[in-house]
Amino acid sequence: MSHDEELRRGGHLKYNWIDGAESLEKYGPGGYHPIMIGDVLRGRYRIVDKLGFGGYSTVWLALDTSSHRYVAVKVGIADSSLHETDILRALTSPGHDSIPTPIDEFELSGPNGTYQCYTMIPAQCNLREASFSRFFPLEVTRALSGGLTLAIAYIHSRGYVHGDIHLRNILVKLSSDFDHLTIEQLYEEYGEPETVSITRRDGKPLPSNIPPKEVIPLNLGKNAEDFILSDTHVLLSDFGEAYAPDREIRRGQDYHTPLAMRPPEARFEPEAPLSYAADIWSLATAIWEILGMQAIFSTDFASADELISQHIDVLGPLPSSWWMRWQERSRFFDPDGHPKEGRYIWSGIDLAFEECVQKYRRQRECEFDREEATAIIDLMRRMLVFRPEERPTIQEVLQSEWMVNWALPELKRR
Repeated sequence: MSHDEELRRGGHLKYNWIDGAESLEKYGPGGYHPIMIGDVLRGRYRIVDKLGFGGYSTVWLALDTSSHRYVAVKVGIADSSLHETDILRALTSPGHDSIPTPIDEFELSGPNGTYQCYTMIPAQCNLREASFSRFFPLEVTRALSGGLTLAIAYIHSRGYVHGDIHLRNILVKLSSDFDHLTIEQLYEEYGEPETVSITRRDGKPLPSNIPPKEVIPLNLGKNAEDFILSDTHVLLSDFGEAYAPDREIRRGQDYHTPLAMRPPEARFEPEAPLSYAADIWSLATAIWEILGMQAIFSTDFASADELISQHIDVLGPLPSSWWMRWQERSRFFDPDGHPKEGRYIWSGIDLAFEECVQKYRRQRECEFDREEATAIIDLMRRMLVFRPEERPTIQEVLQSEWMVNWALPELKRR
């Protein structure tokens, strides 16, 4: 049997793992389209480098040889629809540029099927990449948080829930002079594309539906500590999980936001329809991470049940109906609801802000003063309420003390 026949018949190929790469096993029927540097898509988009990837797409930096400007090309997995383009068109507004506007849409045919693609303006980096092990300056954290909240407010005002808010989906725009770079100048400034040869674990030759080399995503941005106010123009990306709750049902069991940012009703009310309040919870976790570099809840080496115990440690008791429904509660708490001895206990939200945000910012002489810290904690506590109906609306978030007195004024100053 040939390697291509093996793949078509459902053989599960195993490739040697490459750090920073998408799942190589998804280069199969219905999966990713094999793309290499120098390829030309649609007869006009010359692939220059890779910008990123997700479970349902890869994103590439390309030079549009027709308009002589750089674009990001999003290539969906085969035989699936990128329904997000319909949502992005519905959200297009001349007065609101924090939502990417599709520039061009087209189809590609390849060895794994037919791929839906669209182009948009490229971004310099996502906030997770920028903030890794570094802090944003205080004025930058405020402006980024305010800009992100305004973007979510706009989406909600148009009847949509983003459904996947986390720092990897929050981008910042490139400077306007980026398009003046030739490909050679771009490589001089940012480096040549980083590629790694793909190999099979069994040593056999590669099939034809996977590229010979993996391209490691390029980071066009800068470190968090080097951000200034002019770098805080947020571009919210990845609307693949977005939905309109007034017109369609999205149940908790179908929510795919990363576990650490997922609202608890998705776990405890899996059959119930979700709505705008789900975004409020995820927005709070994103803002916390912008402020302090690390997430308020962590799934590193933690199970879904361990995450629930974190929620309770940080925020207080679950609603009684959820508590009784949680079958694993006895692993973490005694019958009176107290943490069991011997396990790690996460700090309550006030102490967590001091230990996870202020302590490390203080070492770099960039901590929040007491008045602002109190306003931040108050907002976080209100947004991270277990019952979705008890959370503030996005407009109420915008009217909070911290937004009105710190975040939005800094954004305006930008």
